[in-house]
Amino acid sequence: MGRRTTAPGARRLTALLLGGLLLAGCGGGYEPAGPFRDVPQGQPPQVAPPLESTPIPAPGRPSTPGAEDEQAGDPNVVATDLVVPTALALLPDGTAVVGERDTGRLLQVFPDRAEPRELMTVPGVDTGGEGGLLGLALSPTFAEDGLFYAYVSTATDNRVVRFPIGGTPNPVLTGIPRGEVHNGGGLLFGPDGVLYVGTGDVGDPALAADPASLAGKVLAVDVFGQPVGAGPVLTLGHRDVTALCQGGEQLYGTDDALQGPDEFNALVAGGDYGPGGIAPVLEVPGEEGGLGGCAVTGPYVFLGALDGQQVHVVELDGARVPVEEPTAFLDEDYGRLRAVALDAEGALWITTSNRDGVGTPAEDDDKVLRVLPPTSSAGSPL
Repeated sequence: MGRRTTAPGARRLTALLLGGLLLAGCGGGYEPAGPFRDVPQGQPPQVAPPLESTPIPAPGRPSTPGAEDEQAGDPNVVATDLVVPTALALLPDGTAVVGERDTGRLLQVFPDRAEPRELMTVPGVDTGGEGGLLGLALSPTFAEDGLFYAYVSTATDNRVVRFPIGGTPNPVLTGIPRGEVHNGGGLLFGPDGVLYVGTGDVGDPALAADPASLAGKVLAVDVFGQPVGAGPVLTLGHRDVTALCQGGEQLYGTDDALQGPDEFNALVAGGDYGPGGIAPVLEVPGEEGGLGGCAVTGPYVFLGALDGQQVHVVELDGARVPVEEPTAFLDEDYGRLRAVALDAEGALWITTSNRDGVGTPAEDDDKVLRVLPPTSSAGSPL
């Protein structure tokens, strides 16, 4: 089941990214020389106006696409005319930073629907096959250091890099296998500051089963890319871990399949999620899947589905078992939906992926949406 084709001109873009050699030329993780010291780098970059000067508008209930008035536009849509926005990170001030898979651009998106602000282009990104800028996370000490972490494909590997806005990306974790398909991209800092990295099997299930390979795994490292615990491999046997999310103390991940059902898994250290291994919390049929994003609040899970063109809403009981069949949210309203995140106001941020070579883009695609989920007390009940 194909997820995408290579966007026209992607190879030409790679040649223009001057920092590519820096990213592609490093073969190992960062080796700290002694204990961590905060090196002064000037004032952290200000990527948004202070919160008190830009109050966050309350998110609205879902609208009917196409029924908006001409002046107001669709109230669900906070940004348009993006190019495959795959990576999404919410900032403390209520805005979001969105990363475009096929250009490496980072844009700040505002909840009041102001014009997105281009922040930088991440250099060295190779977009061949299913590669590109695939994941984004904020440093656990973002307020002090202003650092972003990104999961990117280069010509030789997939890797995690970190950088301030406008700065040079430095390698954190390198050597993750890279292929035409299943390159992973899940990236999440846990409450304890551990960086979790979701990788793909690059189309070779044997690599996912091999504990010595970084392919088809969820990895656990510190901010320098050094293994946490017994080793970097937290779980194995995955096909394509496109997104990671946290619900309380439980870490979850999506697993996107080329064939067969996709999975939403509750991750347990040392767990094998390959054939005959730990059963998923939920299986999503292939035609409704293409899972590319997840978010959790209380008992509710939100899963962005590319092929399903919806957000699957799932309620879990105390044993992490679905209470009933998933409910479709924004079903076929905006096409292929990928990244999802919940902000402090209870709003769900969602990116579309209609310019990925598989979807049918509207004139103003791709978009970023911000809307109350149906489980919110201020929104529509399920």
